Amino acid sequence: MAEKRKVILITDGDDYARRAVEHVAAEVGGRCISVSHGNPSVLSGPHLVKLIKKAAKDPVLVMFDDSGFLGEGAGEKALKYVAEHDDIEVLGAIAVASKTHMAEWSRVDFCIDRDGELTPYGVDKHGVPELEMGRINGDTVYCLDTLDVPLIIGIGDIGKMARRDHYKIGSPITKKAVEIILERSGFYAKEE
Repeated sequence: MAEKRKVILITDGDDYARRAVEHVAAEVGGRCISVSHGNPSVLSGPHLVKLIKKAAKDPVLVMFDDSGFLGEGAGEKALKYVAEHDDIEVLGAIAVASKTHMAEWSRVDFCIDRDGELTPYGVDKHGVPELEMGRINGDTVYCLDTLDVPLIIGIGDIGKMARRDHYKIGSPITKKAVEIILERSGFYAKEE
């Protein structure tokens, strides 16, 4: 039996996110499924699994986006399919905040604010800590609570956050989230 592919789920998929995630994937020696970007997501779960299996190496970073639509949109359907697939090992998820309030939210283990600090509080789309602990508001995060994801990190809008996560400066907030997921999952220990 083939070894399961190691995947990080990312709940954002606009052009800023694509550039940031591509950059971070290269920095950590993994791969980004660039065609998974879209606002909203357009690729189905089965199609994404095929692409993940073809990726040259792990970790594989995959983007999902519901484009602000309430309820379970295409991005969440694809995310659930990928996360529950037998050939996929989900190392963690990056739950991205959006301006969707009081509609969809998810529990998070912790967040990283736009200054790169870990916080038990949720953050808004600008990466500014909010008042509630352990949860984040977003448009593609609702289903995360129903999945077996070992670590969920909340961050602001990928590639943005008042330019503090821009790909031209290395997308440091997104990169930190990915590195923490890789470290805590034992990914680096398995490489040795």
